[in-house]
Amino acid sequence: MVASLPAAAEVVIVGGGVMGTSIAFHLAEAGVERVLLVEKAELGSGSTSKAAGGVRANFSDELNIALGIRSLAAFEAFGERPGQEIDLHRVGYLFLLSTADQVAGFEESTRLQNASGGPTRMISVDEAVQLAPLISPDGLVGACFSPDAGHCTPEAVVLGYATAARRLGATLVTGCEVTAIDAVGNRIRGVQTSKGFVETSTVICAAGAWSAEVGALAGIELPVTPLRRQIVVTSEVPGLPADLPMTIDFDSTYYFHREGPGLLIGMSDPLEEPGFHLERSDAWLPRLTEAMERRTPSLLDVGLTSGWAGLYEITPDHNALIGEAEELGRFLYATGFSGHGFLQGPAVGEVIRDLFLGRAPFVDVTPLHARRFHHAATRTELNVV
Repeated sequence: MVASLPAAAEVVIVGGGVMGTSIAFHLAEAGVERVLLVEKAELGSGSTSKAAGGVRANFSDELNIALGIRSLAAFEAFGERPGQEIDLHRVGYLFLLSTADQVAGFEESTRLQNASGGPTRMISVDEAVQLAPLISPDGLVGACFSPDAGHCTPEAVVLGYATAARRLGATLVTGCEVTAIDAVGNRIRGVQTSKGFVETSTVICAAGAWSAEVGALAGIELPVTPLRRQIVVTSEVPGLPADLPMTIDFDSTYYFHREGPGLLIGMSDPLEEPGFHLERSDAWLPRLTEAMERRTPSLLDVGLTSGWAGLYEITPDHNALIGEAEELGRFLYATGFSGHGFLQGPAVGEVIRDLFLGRAPFVDVTPLHARRFHHAATRTELNVV
């Protein structure tokens, strides 16, 4: 049954990826009535469905560590709350390091994670090869392993949150684009959509790579830039360990994890230009091949079966934007996650719920307010690829 657009809502969430559906679920679970989520395409059809599915708390920033740890616990319990099988594989995250500076950086972030209760540890190159036999150790000087991390299925997470949100009374409307935000002074009066007008006093932007456009409708600057990232999936790779970790060559950003009998492979392309480039391109493949030849040469003879392109939502310091706008009351946002939005979705849903309800979240997200870029208060996340 297709939901119709209500005439009024207590809160309108813009964006139907993992962030938007998590927020809808957490608000509805907390008893907020008339929760409305609008998505211009289909649920999870934006960046979420194109994500690699990695989940971790291995970050260099204490705030990101806290959000990651909280989310890992939520993913572990996802089958009970909200109630959905997400094919979670807690096989660990393995970062391969090629310089002394990289080792020093990960030693520091490991200390931060250990202080928060995380089991991340620095390991030798020999142990890294034991964990991921595909890799060539040439040029490596160390590694970092987080045994509690892993990967799961992004679409299943969206389905779980969306189904539970609807069960709890939220309304989710797809094929519905927000075209204007009506406000008088500091007060929101409603949103105009492609399906009609909705009276509301609160808007939450969870529009991912499209958030700058949504913010502009409200006169709010959200410095989010879209950047294409591509993924390929290989044919069967004989002899893959069942517990092969999510493995990242930090120098090149080349990464892989098991996907059925093969591997899901990706890499950040340094020559990619920002923009809404949603189509697949083969231009990056020579650079991917070069990284594979150096780190996993045995994979060069493995065929590719599929692939796709998606969008990262990049901020200037590679950290999220979470908060409430100063310029317009009750305009909240959760966006700009720079590649780690999927894995932080559960925790951020809790945070936005609490900000909406006027209570203190489990972690202080004040440093992630968009105003930091006006006050030289940025906080760069280093453990990103």
